[in-house]
Formats: sequence, C-alpha cells, structure tokens
Amino acid sequence: MGIRVWRERSPIAAEDSGYREPASDADTHSGISPDTQENRALTRPVRAETTRTTAGNGDRARRDPEPGAEALDDPRDRGDSQARSVPDGDVRTNATPVVDFRDWDGLIAAIHACEACELANNCTQKVPGVGSREADLMIIGEGPGHDEDIRGEPFVGRSGQLLDRMLAAIGIAREQVYITNIVKCRPPNNRDPRPEEALKCRAFLDAQIRAIEPRVILSVGRVSAHNLLGTSAPVGKLIRELHRLPGTDIPVKVTYHPAYLLRNPSAKATAWQDLKQLYRMLR
Repeated sequence: MGIRVWRERSPIAAEDSGYREPASDADTHSGISPDTQENRALTRPVRAETTRTTAGNGDRARRDPEPGAEALDDPRDRGDSQARSVPDGDVRTNATPVVDFRDWDGLIAAIHACEACELANNCTQKVPGVGSREADLMIIGEGPGHDEDIRGEPFVGRSGQLLDRMLAAIGIAREQVYITNIVKCRPPNNRDPRPEEALKCRAFLDAQIRAIEPRVILSVGRVSAHNLLGTSAPVGKLIRELHRLPGTDIPVKVTYHPAYLLRNPSAKATAWQDLKQLYRMLR
C-alpha cells in the first residue's frame, strides 16, 4: 500500500464557530493499539479481503499521507461508484409497510420513500449518503444539517470541509470513503435525532453497512457513537476504548464531531491522535 511515516504534528486548526455539537468529555486518550484481526464473523455477509491498489476513485485506493499534513491548517475555516449489490433484506418500521430491497438502487429508493417519522415531513430532501461503495472506511455522523438538507449530501458545510482536511491529513480522499448519518432527514433546528427517529432509520443504516462491508467505521460525535454502540458513555471515554459494531467484527473508532472541534479548540489534539489511530487501523 506504500505507507510512509509523516511528522507527528497536529494539523487541525480552525476558529470557533456557531456550529452545534453537544458538549462531552475532552479527555486526551492514550492511543490504544488497534486489534489487527481482520477475520469477519460468519453471522453476516462478508467478502474476501481484496488487494489494495493505487488506482483512482471508486476502488480501494489510498494515498500516502503527506508529511506534516498541513492541508488541514486552513485559515478560511469559520464554522460547520457504483453498482454493488445489497444483501436481500426488508426494512421494517412501525409506521411504514415492509420495503423489500435487493440492490443498492432499491435501498436508496426506500430511503427516499420513507415516511416512518415526523422528520420526513419537515426536511427538504432525504440524505442517504455519498462516496465509494467499495470503501474501506465508512464515516457515520448524526444527521443532516441545513447545508446537507439543501444539497442532499452529508458533511458539505464548514464542518464537512474540516472533515475533508482531517481525512487528507492521513492520505484519504473524500471520494474513497462512504459517508452517511444515523438519520437520513434533517432534524428541525439541527436538534439531536430522537431515539425513536434513529430507530426508524436503523434498518437503512444496517443495510448500508452490510452492502459496503467497511474494514473500519469512524463514528463521528456523541449521537453517532451512542446509537451505533448502544451506550450512553461520554464521548471522551469512548474515544479511549476499542469498539466493534455489535453483532459484527467491524472495528469502530469514535472521535469528536468536526463541528464540536470548531467550537472547542482544546479537543483538536485529541482528534489528531484519533486520526493517527484510524490510520493504523486501516493499514
């Protein structure tokens, strides 16, 4: 894969903004060595491990991290593929009929057609996700914000720009990952998704995870971590621990939401350590 070492320097630098992310512990974690086991559990659909290449977007390419990762040091920051089959499955919710999907297009159509909760009545459009369906890394946030609701793509605001630079610092392009959220509709006034709303969307998220089969999931923020891991522990504690997605062998790395980092500069050193651990997990 052509990995080379880069200078150990945190590149994350952005001024405070109006973006919202609920406060959580900002403890600096100790850099736990990731479990290198890559065998998949037989209880879920898996694919054979494939050879990593250095080809273009849409495959499992990954660029070498640039020394110093200065790309994240952006003074302008002021705030916030295709045709893979989806394993057969049904999306069952309390408020909608069973939706049967057998391919990716069917899954995305089911998301757009969903009216299982009140979020569907208040959003501009559904935001299923974006990126490579062959991605090693799947990034899961909490829910679409204002910009995402307008454009129909997750993480496109100022926090999304910071996320792009965070990925670039460890040699990963946005196009090489798959990005989605716990819920696919924008909560009113950017509030946290409610537990029942997240539950209604969970079948869609689980189907996306089964289809993409990522090597690692990056859980971004408190709402994402709590829903994925079924816990209420503080993010500062979850960051220091190694997790696996319940019912699978997929490693889950928890980190702070970029919007939180923009509002809380003291957490950026911790986030840089998270990025370095994520880099090691993907090697």
